[in-house]
Amino acid sequence: MIPFVNFVKTATVLKLEYFIAKRIGEAKTNSYSKPVVWISYISIALGLALMIISVAVVIGFKQSISHKIIGFASHVQIIPFDNNESLEAKPLDITGSFVDSLRQHPDIKHLQFTARKAGVLKSEEQVQGIVIKGIDSGYDKAFLQESLVEGSFPDVSGEKTSNEVLVSVDLAKMMRLSIGDDVRLWFVSGEQAQARGRKLSIVGLYQTSLEEFDGVYIFGDLRHIRKLNNWNENQAGSIEIYLQHPDKLDEVASQLYRRIPYDLNLITVTNSYPQIFNWLALLDMNVIVILTILILVATITMISTLFILIIERTRMVGALKAMGANNASIRKIFLYRASSIILKGMLWGNIIGLAFYTLQYNFKLISLSPADYYVDYVPVSLSMPHFLLLNGGAFVACMLMLIVPSHYISRIVPAQALRYE
Repeated sequence: MIPFVNFVKTATVLKLEYFIAKRIGEAKTNSYSKPVVWISYISIALGLALMIISVAVVIGFKQSISHKIIGFASHVQIIPFDNNESLEAKPLDITGSFVDSLRQHPDIKHLQFTARKAGVLKSEEQVQGIVIKGIDSGYDKAFLQESLVEGSFPDVSGEKTSNEVLVSVDLAKMMRLSIGDDVRLWFVSGEQAQARGRKLSIVGLYQTSLEEFDGVYIFGDLRHIRKLNNWNENQAGSIEIYLQHPDKLDEVASQLYRRIPYDLNLITVTNSYPQIFNWLALLDMNVIVILTILILVATITMISTLFILIIERTRMVGALKAMGANNASIRKIFLYRASSIILKGMLWGNIIGLAFYTLQYNFKLISLSPADYYVDYVPVSLSMPHFLLLNGGAFVACMLMLIVPSHYISRIVPAQALRYE
């Protein structure tokens, strides 16, 4: 029975503390703390809104650019091991037991066979060095279809070798080409002194805003490269692998590397394009610095606000102490009041941040230069866990920072406080 009585007493005290804190907030007086409270609202609202925007933009950038790079290069590539400096690619066998084991691997979502060959694209007015990437009917074309600007994807599923190719918008403008035009590609293979040509037809234009790819790559039938390199139908230049869980890239790559034959090598997408992924990693550090600064600004503002609230209510603190209230109970009153200010500011911060996110996500209001940022607009992405973590972290950080200054209440003497004007 005694524990229940203690519980009722505790609940009554907490209810009283919350009631007093609420009455303080609802009091309509011309106190000098009101402008400070409004400044706190604005500081917290803008701080949280900027935190939401910063995290959404960074996550959006990383996802958008990573998606493009992986769409071109896959998560993992297995290629023939070659120590020489020759530009002529070596083939690998795609019918062995190793390839069959890859198909059964639980972490591999999809694998495909490709080959690359450098050549020269010649039109009536221009000559440009290019790389043709050979693909077959098993190629995952989802990314290129997303990037398709005009026309269609080459049909490489027929029995005969297809002459259809997919060219980037940048390359088409440079060479003054359009859909339906025939182009000449010239290649030199092995020790052949005479170049070998192929007449191909443009059926589609793509654009990814990745200058390293758009200005170079043409997509066509893998069988063209096999014929040019004198390979058979069971040979390809590389095996491209897409994973079920991209976050396990290093772990899966390490497993596969220990299992591949001695004459093959494994390359991950992060190793192929370290400059891009290092740049994306720097964005994480930038957003951490931004979040730290914004939280510090908000907490410093709240500390100042709490001091002013306590000073303004010095006589009330003295009266409560005179009636027997302890320091911990009075601190809770002001912490309740501070939490109310923080929550109201966070409410408006969420409204502002989510409004920006929704507008940018749906209408892409802020544009960028693709040549500098790899995308033509500011991408945003925000998951519920990130949203809740931002709100929870901001609230907890502010409240923890307020515990120390709230101990100022213990220095207030009731006899002096009741004479305070």
